[in-house]
Order: sequence, then structure tokens, then C-alpha cells
Amino acid sequence: MLSLDDFKPVTLDDADFFRQYYSRYPQVHSDNTFTNMTCWNHYANYSYAKVDDNVILASTIDGVTKFRPPIGPYNPDLTRDLVSLAAETGEEEPIILIDPASASLISYVYPDMEMSLDRDQSEYVYRATDLAELQGRDYLYIRRDLNKFRRNHSHRVEPITAANAAHVKDFLDQWFAARNPEDSGMISHEKKAIMYGLDHMAELGLSGLAIKVDGRIGAISMYERLNGDTALVHFEKGLQDYPGIYKAINAETAALLGKEFTYINRESDMGVPGLREAKMRYHPHHMVEVYSVVRPKDHCMLQYTEKCKCCSGCCG
Repeated sequence: MLSLDDFKPVTLDDADFFRQYYSRYPQVHSDNTFTNMTCWNHYANYSYAKVDDNVILASTIDGVTKFRPPIGPYNPDLTRDLVSLAAETGEEEPIILIDPASASLISYVYPDMEMSLDRDQSEYVYRATDLAELQGRDYLYIRRDLNKFRRNHSHRVEPITAANAAHVKDFLDQWFAARNPEDSGMISHEKKAIMYGLDHMAELGLSGLAIKVDGRIGAISMYERLNGDTALVHFEKGLQDYPGIYKAINAETAALLGKEFTYINRESDMGVPGLREAKMRYHPHHMVEVYSVVRPKDHCMLQYTEKCKCCSGCCG
């Protein structure tokens, strides 16, 4: 029976394990990536359990633990064990970020299991050529802003390396200092995440681009391979001093990645209205939809396991 004792913290020392494991079981959502887990570990406290040839991921935020569906070969017994363990947490959505394939497998074991679409955490995937070339009427206004930036600012594009890492950090300090103080909580976590990624690019398999404007870094992106045909952009930042620079770093990154990948995953909008509008403006090719297991309102979750002993007759 699966228990919390089976989980151990994700650390940088697990890089080889996850690299080899994900080469066998490629991922489609950014949250499962080793880069995401290690960069955001200070906030989400990621852990994992290796059960036979399966891996189950979990995160604990503010004392609340939530699980991901099993990764690996289909194992209905492990799915049952996970549901039983998740039921003990008392959370309304104890299993999250369930991709459609995993949702189908869970539904096969538990046909009555309620799952809801998590639109806020579903991710945007674009054709790399669309982002790089911006052709057609759909991209008219984006092209206009990009061309204006290119006309008005002397700039050059360079890779992020050890030689310019200190300048990138200076740029990030400036970018984060300009954020709204009311958002300081999550902004602080994001700064730790991106700085960690910058300090450990080699170990994480991250690459990056910087745009220099008049000799000063004005925008950066950091990205990696997600799976065989898709790259994943983890971080993208630009200074408001240069209108259109976000369009520029987006297009330059896409042009580079398009040499190797068909698609680019640009992560979710986290339910932020302005961010959602910006991502939709680039016309995603498709979404990586994810679902959450929903605890029944009138019955305990253990009814799904046919082992409920937590109450008197509620699951009969």
C-alpha cells in the first residue's frame, strides 16, 4: 500500500534519474519537468515515489500535499493505492495536473470518479514557425509592434552563458524591482526560481537567449527540450523601457527553437486575465489540458476505493 513514507524530496542529485526516466516516458506538461521541480522546490516542496517502474510526484504548499497521477506503465493497483492515499488528505482536489491520457486510465478504474478541467493550469502550445514568422492577419498588430522595436532600437541577440550571467542577474534584479509591491509574495518565489535556474543551467539542461539594447540586456528567455517535438519556455522577461521587446524575445526564441522543434509550450496563464489574453493573441495550435480529481460533496472520497471505513454507511 502506498504511503507518504514512500516519497522522498526531489533534489538536484536526481537529475540523471529523471533525465533517463523521462526519456522513456516523455512529459507534456511543464509542472512535471525536473527543471520546474528543482527551481520551485523552495515553494512547492516536490517529492516523488518510485514504485516498481512507476513514478508518482507530489508537492506540498503551505502544508497541503497534492499528488499527480502515476507516470509509467499502466498499473491499476497503483492507481487504487494513490486514490486511497489522496483520500486521506481531506483536500477538495487531492490529485491534480492529470493529462487526458492519465484521466482516461483513472476513469477506466473508477468510472464514477469526478474530474474537472483546470483551465488555469492548462498549457499553451504553439507552432514554432507561427511564433517566428508571424504571418497573416492574425499577427498583424504583433508584427507592427515588433517591427517598430526593431526600427527604433539598436540591438543584438546572444546566448546566455557564464560570460554574461552576471549581467543577466543585474537585468533580473531590475525587472523584479519594478514589480508591484502588492505582489511581493509570489514575485519573490519567482525570482528565486529563475535565479536558481540561471545558476544551474548546465545541470538542468537549460539554454537561454538575451537581447541587448544599446549594450544593455533588455530581455531574456530560458528554455529546454520537453519531448521529441516540443520545446518548453520556462521564463521570459523584458524591460518596459523598450516597447515591443517581449515580441522580439518571443520571435527570436521561436526562430532558434524552430530549427529543432515543431512546437513550443509556453506554459499556463495561471488564471491571470491579462496573461490569458496575451497568450491567446498568439493563437495556440493546441492546449495541454489538465484535470483534477474532485472530492464528492455528499460522500467521502473513499467510496471510489470500495474500502471505505471512515464513516457509517455514507459510501454504501
